[in-house]
Amino acid sequence: MSVPDAFAGGLPPGLPEPALLARLAGEFFAALPGSSAAPRAPATGGVPVPVNAHPAGLSIPPGALGPSTPAAVPFGAVPPGANLAPMSPQSPANVVASAPALVPHAQAPNGVPDHVLSAAPGYDGRLGTQVLGVPEAHAASVPAAAPQPPGGGTPAPGAAASPYYFIGGDAGTPGALAPASYYFVDTARPGPAAVPQASASAHPPFDVNAVRRDFPILQERVNGRPLVWFDNAATTQKPQAVIARLSHFYEHENSNIHRAAHELAARATDAYECARETVRRFIGASSTEEIVFVRGTTEAINLVAKSWGAKHVGPGDEIIVSHLEHHANIVPWQQLAAEKGAKIRVIPVDDSGQVLLEDYQRLLSDKTKIVAVTQVSNALGTVVPVKEIVDLAHRAGARALVDGAQSVSHMRVDMRALDADFFVFSGHKVFGPTGIGVLYGKREVLEDMPPWQGGGNMIADVTFERTLYHAPPTRFEAGTGNIADAVGLGAALEYIERIGIENIGRYEHALLDHATHRMKAIPGLRLIGTARDKASVLSFVLDGHSTDEVGKALNREGIAVRTGHHCAQPILRRFGLETTVRPSLAFYNTCDEVDRMVAVVRRLARA
Repeated sequence: MSVPDAFAGGLPPGLPEPALLARLAGEFFAALPGSSAAPRAPATGGVPVPVNAHPAGLSIPPGALGPSTPAAVPFGAVPPGANLAPMSPQSPANVVASAPALVPHAQAPNGVPDHVLSAAPGYDGRLGTQVLGVPEAHAASVPAAAPQPPGGGTPAPGAAASPYYFIGGDAGTPGALAPASYYFVDTARPGPAAVPQASASAHPPFDVNAVRRDFPILQERVNGRPLVWFDNAATTQKPQAVIARLSHFYEHENSNIHRAAHELAARATDAYECARETVRRFIGASSTEEIVFVRGTTEAINLVAKSWGAKHVGPGDEIIVSHLEHHANIVPWQQLAAEKGAKIRVIPVDDSGQVLLEDYQRLLSDKTKIVAVTQVSNALGTVVPVKEIVDLAHRAGARALVDGAQSVSHMRVDMRALDADFFVFSGHKVFGPTGIGVLYGKREVLEDMPPWQGGGNMIADVTFERTLYHAPPTRFEAGTGNIADAVGLGAALEYIERIGIENIGRYEHALLDHATHRMKAIPGLRLIGTARDKASVLSFVLDGHSTDEVGKALNREGIAVRTGHHCAQPILRRFGLETTVRPSLAFYNTCDEVDRMVAVVRRLARA
């Protein structure tokens, strides 16, 4: 239907004018030239045009269809849609990563051209929601036409189109697990509906624009500007595949696990244990028995300190950490040392922020019981040579723990190659949910550790005289775990596997080079942490401005960075500072976003 045809009979009786305009806008965008998607009824997917364009009790901004986003362009802002051309020269990283978006495979799943995706939310939030709409149900429950085979004919059975970039529409079950061995499960069972999954075709050409469309929150506007999320070291955003998987769990699988004979308990158990297998595969562990689900990195380190440490550390023993550590890898060891009469020894760093391996070797002795180091510094981005550190610890007869919270989203980790006794990370740092994390431990080490919490799920038998505990990992998962978010973490790791962690690493390295080059040219800006091997973190201070002032100026332009001590006070004080501004990058960021940040900081420097 053309736009003029809609007005032929005048306004329908009783229909508010804003609602009519919203409906017409949705039909207009669906009918744009070059769009491959025909208009869809709300029942078959997409986000319906709002029926109540103006919620009661809220005033409409002038010229808007709803109260969510003012239609007027804020003073000094770029008008929506004016970003069709790059706002700054494109670096090779952006040129290469954006090129696939120009060919048909990178077109938005709803068929809307990219310029509409960029512009619509700026004119009106409710209209933008319709254009950018995410289906109301997960991919598997949305009917879709099967693709036509070459030359026409009957579509292949089960070949359904997917509304998500990295989600297939087939009705497979998640992961590759053998039938579960729990007492209430006789055979493997498919769920009532297909679980949202990533595409079976691994490693498509890396396309930063297509990746960005997988993250709904990147369409947000802050202070009238498109959101730039440069706070990835604090937490990462979540792709639609993870959001859909969490929704599917609560809609079709929600139950407690391991201890019931009913169907939903079996589904939830399978989903939970499938996620454990995904973690095992992702980090290259030998067995799922080495994967313990915890709340996050902090809880994982506390578990090791209060279980393994309480058993094996005594008076006069030594615990080695590095100067780069997050507080979560300092405080638990301090508590253990105070309780046991042990000592903390610290590996120093040079002026670039890299650990000094020769000094570390001198710290090792027969008193050393455990060495706990980060793989990537959350405050500086330094990539630490953990393989050498682990090997030297083992030669001294000590155990080694590696904090991988800041590394798993940037580089491949392999437990069999690293040979660490413990490896820990958090789900929310790797595009998964908050409140879930992982402790990897070598099987023989975990079997030697006593439980650190007591309760249900971790026991084999209980009488009033004694308790028999399960073997790892169940021994360390007392009580009801964070089942849904463990499943969500599994979906996040599968998403990364489909893109390819090497693809991510290459793109982020080029992005970091571009950002470092641009920021070094700003007068009065001092980068903190300039090690040769770095991940995507850029801590800095600016002469004449507090870190809070810089952070607030960036926020006014819609750019989110972290300011403060980043829970890593010792390393900042090593450089004579209490706080820094910390932009941290991910594979959905672009050089154009970096240049937006640089322009704001350069303006402050001139002032």
